[in-house]
Amino acid sequence: MRPDALSKIDIGTTATWRAAGLTKARLTSLVQAGELVRVRHGVYATASIIARGETDQRLGHALQVAAVWATQAQEGVASHHSAAQMFGLGLLHKPVDGTVTLTFPPGTRKGPYARTGVIRHAAELPDEHVTRLYGLRVTTAARTVADIARAGTFMEGVVVADSALHERHTSSTELRRVLTRCEGWPGAGQAKHALEFASALAESVLESCARVMFREQGLPAPALQVNIIGRSGHFIARTDFCWQTYLTIAEADGLLKYASGADAIAELKRDRLLRAEGYEVIHFTWQELFSDAAGVAARIRASFDRAIRLAAPPPRPA
Repeated sequence: MRPDALSKIDIGTTATWRAAGLTKARLTSLVQAGELVRVRHGVYATASIIARGETDQRLGHALQVAAVWATQAQEGVASHHSAAQMFGLGLLHKPVDGTVTLTFPPGTRKGPYARTGVIRHAAELPDEHVTRLYGLRVTTAARTVADIARAGTFMEGVVVADSALHERHTSSTELRRVLTRCEGWPGAGQAKHALEFASALAESVLESCARVMFREQGLPAPALQVNIIGRSGHFIARTDFCWQTYLTIAEADGLLKYASGADAIAELKRDRLLRAEGYEVIHFTWQELFSDAAGVAARIRASFDRAIRLAAPPPRPA
């Protein structure tokens, strides 16, 4: 074995490792010692790159794609949810761990792709829709968003589009350009509606889902990420959703919103200051949004009604 074999290759098939200088016996020994780790049948990666993938989800999925690509699909392009995970985009539904999605040009020979954990799509892949991440061919962020929006629900499309715009992986102009190229493809009309609704201001999957829920429940569209300044001119808060006309604020409380008790106390103080300025403040969780969307909307409407009543002049005495 060449002494630098493990330092020059991170992942490869048995044949790749043999070509790098590992004998069959040495390969077996390294696997038994844990220095090489089986990723898929006939594909092994170094323990160090596996460890890095465990702390970097983007790299971790890229290793899964690389394993499939190495054994069966060198002409395929990572796409849809695989591309989204490699870009680090928000997703409403993540596939089962290890599931890899590839797109091939129409007419590509199928080959041995119908195995568990590999999803295959056939579609045109213009050069401008393909880039490279981690040394692998992958659809651009804009094409990835368009593909997911074409194939998924309106909410799924909004979630991934919001994320791509917020993280500046793409722009509204680029998304429109990709959709123009995909005009007439299945789901293109649906994708257009989702991308038109998308906003770079949504900062989480929960916020994106809430925006869709507000629309479905017939609520007026809120302003996003509004800075609230008190009457004395001091900054109070940056809010998730604000209906200034109704002096109503809604906050999406994700699982990681409060890292400590101090964070929760700060949130209570923040709400108290907002209410002192005349705002109604509504909080909702992921569970509440998906188990009782109508209830969340009703609470918001009740806040609207209170704001209207408070703003109305008092009745004149008889």
